[in-house]
Amino acid sequence: MLRFFRLLSWIPLPLMQRVGALLGWIVWWISPKYRQQFNCNSVAAGLNAVQTRPAIAAAGMMVAELPWLWTRSVGRSVLSRVQWLGVNRFEQAIQKGQGVILLSTHIGCWEMGAQALAEKLGPIHGPLVAMYRPARKPWLYDLVKQSRARDHLLTAPTSLSGIRTLVRTLKSGGYTAILPDQVPPDGQGVWAPFFGRDVYTMTLLSKLAQQTGATVLLSWCERLPHSQYCFHFEDVDLSFLSDSSLSMQESATLMNKAIEDLIRRKPDQYLWGYARDKHPRGGDT
Repeated sequence: MLRFFRLLSWIPLPLMQRVGALLGWIVWWISPKYRQQFNCNSVAAGLNAVQTRPAIAAAGMMVAELPWLWTRSVGRSVLSRVQWLGVNRFEQAIQKGQGVILLSTHIGCWEMGAQALAEKLGPIHGPLVAMYRPARKPWLYDLVKQSRARDHLLTAPTSLSGIRTLVRTLKSGGYTAILPDQVPPDGQGVWAPFFGRDVYTMTLLSKLAQQTGATVLLSWCERLPHSQYCFHFEDVDLSFLSDSSLSMQESATLMNKAIEDLIRRKPDQYLWGYARDKHPRGGDT
């Protein structure tokens, strides 16, 4: 499978994206469960089919981009494909010396975002340190491991040792990126509203911000036409995440609201098929 991915990585990215768009629609039509989840999430957000329909193709494009992103040669830079908006917000935050947490979400191309961040910011500010859960299947484990083996991109396991790594990184003035709209394991989150439904929401980001004093920035990588991208650092006040006077549930509620606002602005690139309201692993089923 790794060899197959490497072969696919030599196919021009625009062509892979077109194939991915078709793949997205094929999955939509042949999978009633996926279609139901997609529609349930978008209706809960108060959005109509016209607003969310482009996200069907975008989901397939996300998958088709992975061979190019994960297995391309080290010398093939991504920066010629990426524009930057609001990078001065990151520069101002990192100069405080207390670290930066980039809050992202399942919107756009977060895999491109991570690699672009590491390549652009790493030579100046040190490596991007991100947590990830190793894949269980051997072929996928090797594939994902190689995808993370990039200059200025370091990974930490989703464990206590990984959390300690993030704390050390932030306290030393470094930076990390976290996708907080993933469902965390039981005991590592709280129930908080998200598009009108209570969903199990991680508390890790708030705890890191409170413990380290790091600045939290809302960010995401937008997919543009012609295989181009734009990385956004949003002008959104997330200082509440480091406010220790708030409960974890209050903090999670405000964080989910910030994510909702972003998704409503760009519903055509959100991963609507993700089961955001599922029960946490180890919880009641």
